[in-house]
Amino acid sequence: MERETIFEGLKEILKQIKPSMDLSSVNEDSQLVRDVGLDSLTILLLSLAVENKFGFKFEGTPKFETVGEVIDYVGSHATV
Repeated sequence: MERETIFEGLKEILKQIKPSMDLSSVNEDSQLVRDVGLDSLTILLLSLAVENKFGFKFEGTPKFETVGEVIDYVGSHATV
């Protein structure tokens, strides 16, 4: 699956989780907590939504710091 496709899918998920968020400045280097503004609850929601959208289950608890790390993981585990 292409990185851009995964990135667009993540932005759709982020828009659902944080509807008021401006996604125009989000890129692969964006920190999930500092730049995107996620907390432990929204990271959990993001994880569940990513599993549903991309057709896989995380092994253990994911520990992502950046959007790019999520894209890398999804790219190597997605079945959709």
